[in-house]
Amino acid sequence: MNITILGGGGFLGRRIAATLAKHGKLGGKDVTRLTLFDIEHPPVPQAPFPVRTVAGDIVSLPADAIPEDTDVVFHLAAVVSAAAEADYDLGRRVNVRGTDAVIDACRALPRAPRVVFASSVASFSGGQDAVLPDEARQVPANSYGAQKAAAELMLADASRRGFLDAVSLRLPTVIVRPGRPNKAASSFVSAILREPLLGLPADLPVTEDFAVWVCSPRRATSWFLHAATLDTTPMGLDRSVNPPGMSVTVAHMLQALEEVRPGAAALVRRVQDPAIASIVGSWPAAFEPLRAKTLGFESHEPLVEVVRAFVQDDLEATRRERAGDPAS
Repeated sequence: MNITILGGGGFLGRRIAATLAKHGKLGGKDVTRLTLFDIEHPPVPQAPFPVRTVAGDIVSLPADAIPEDTDVVFHLAAVVSAAAEADYDLGRRVNVRGTDAVIDACRALPRAPRVVFASSVASFSGGQDAVLPDEARQVPANSYGAQKAAAELMLADASRRGFLDAVSLRLPTVIVRPGRPNKAASSFVSAILREPLLGLPADLPVTEDFAVWVCSPRRATSWFLHAATLDTTPMGLDRSVNPPGMSVTVAHMLQALEEVRPGAAALVRRVQDPAIASIVGSWPAAFEPLRAKTLGFESHEPLVEVVRAFVQDDLEATRRERAGDPAS
């Protein structure tokens, strides 16, 4: 099985690549080649199969980013939420035109590949009172969400035309993200757990009763791998899935932090940020993801286990990165 990861240098791209490299299989089939594409050459995991890297612009996608014998494309390349809101032209170029370039590349292949697309809960609105069913209409309240919703429709239509076979995952906010803070509006959701575990302060721009729909890196990775091989026949024209995340409040996150590292929550500072609060405040606080469960997507582990998993999987690597260790 030949696989491409677009956005292979990003957090989830690296996580998916590492998982494929560790197991050497996807859906019971041997991985025979992995291609990693990003704006710069991504890091290469040690793997029992050849790994190629390609660097370039997603809009003018190099031909070797998706070789003609590709079976699966993970499309993770994106400009994140706050950055897309701050720079409308950049967000639209990468998130919409970039997806259009992916579709064109797949159209040129001799057979249609599976394309697993990283969409977002930001493609919905409704705010703190919303608990959205699977059939809820996407009415985004930010440019990033609008761009993701547009990309979903483009990929669904390309699937209908037989150019590719898409599954779009509307990812919850992924916590706890390792490394450094990024420009996502939801970056604080990881920061209020990650930074105190590193012994560093973190700013909280919302109130403690603020609720957010989240998932762990482990669970997000498993969802992507499942989407790469599931039978899409039951999906029909609707190629988008709300995965089974969990709704948690900031207070619940701080309680889990205290359970794992007593005293760490004292490092979280209450600092209002109206710009961030206005973006994340429009996102729905919860979903009823019944369809995802019928399609075989795994349910979520408890919140405290998410924090413990970060300590086990990523804390020391993040500490080394902050210290400037080139081996991190």
